Amino acid sequence: MSFAAGASSEKLIRPVMPELDSLRGIAILLVLFFHGFNYPGLVWSQFKGPARVFITASLGGWTGVYLFFVLSGFLITGILLDSKPKPHYYRRFYIRRALRILPAFYLVLLLLIVLPRTGWLEHRRVGLPFIGLSFLYLANLTPIFGVPEHYAVLWSLAVEEHFYLVWPTVVGAFSRRTAGWCALAIFVASPGIRALAYGLGYDAGASYTWLVADDLGIGALLGVLSRGRMARRIPMLYFSLLCGAAAIAMFVLGTPFGIWRGSTFVGAVFRLTTLNLFCAGVLAATLLLGTSRLKWLAQRPLLRWFGEISYGLYLVHMLAFDFIDHWIVRYFPGLYAQLPSRLSLLFCRFLISMGLAVGVAVLSRRYFEEWFLGWKDRWTPPDSNPSGQAAKMVVDRQPVQRTA
Repeated sequence: MSFAAGASSEKLIRPVMPELDSLRGIAILLVLFFHGFNYPGLVWSQFKGPARVFITASLGGWTGVYLFFVLSGFLITGILLDSKPKPHYYRRFYIRRALRILPAFYLVLLLLIVLPRTGWLEHRRVGLPFIGLSFLYLANLTPIFGVPEHYAVLWSLAVEEHFYLVWPTVVGAFSRRTAGWCALAIFVASPGIRALAYGLGYDAGASYTWLVADDLGIGALLGVLSRGRMARRIPMLYFSLLCGAAAIAMFVLGTPFGIWRGSTFVGAVFRLTTLNLFCAGVLAATLLLGTSRLKWLAQRPLLRWFGEISYGLYLVHMLAFDFIDHWIVRYFPGLYAQLPSRLSLLFCRFLISMGLAVGVAVLSRRYFEEWFLGWKDRWTPPDSNPSGQAAKMVVDRQPVQRTA
């Protein structure tokens, strides 16, 4: 029971939690494999044995987006609760979030305007209406305006931006207990809204914020609870087991009713709920593991490195696939036609594209994003209490992630 009781004197909630960088690294790798092998026209019947298992596992990588969401709800809620007693609550939060997120985001929007018009990206056409809506954090709502979604990864950033606009006011205006009830209400309400949308004949699987907010809700709930009684190991273990058991039970009971397919009522309503419960259980278990004797399992250097560059990597990885596809079509059109049916070619394309994306993400983090992060302390007032340094470390060390 050392995992539960803990042989380490470390608290679960600390200024720096490296195990969460590892979890973020897992999330971004899931997304990368999903976009790398969820190839248009994939000839499923061509793959047998281990190849089929690999493709099937890769196609489940879309779940990494929701792991990002749960993690983000947890981290942002913790930052807000920890900084609430300090002066300039709203100013500090919004300036620091803006410096962390917006420079790279708007740079990608600029690339989406310029690169498709240079003739270097044959597989990406981005209309100015989509760019304009994305500029206003409405990329997940473009169908409402009759605008196609031209760059898929931006929808999740829009969802999180909406969370940033609303949640600081909830945490700032109410007690921690009330904020926890609000988070629980979000988690419960979202599947109800999906059920209503399905019943009315609308797309319950759309990426509209009100249809996918339960992941942020349960992450925020864990963030609230971890600042109270669940700051101890045994309650956190119970939470992890409860979420995991509930997710497994929902999956088993819902399988005959198509819970993993969005085309059925059960799938449209409860698939994300099941996934979000599982992700919350994994997050709680990671906090426990990261402060136990087995912390080395949760604090893997390679995963942490991917976690540290995950924001930029998430933003550019689909452009990297487009760029490599452009040159394959130009110089190896015969090989390009074989991609949907040859795993070896898909894997080579994946490795080359990821090498390009990782290189761009590393350069962006080191020479572009870090420059803006250096302005955080200049543009926000210093803390006026001794615990301020710890809170600053939390904010600075936790880049918020978006995903597919």
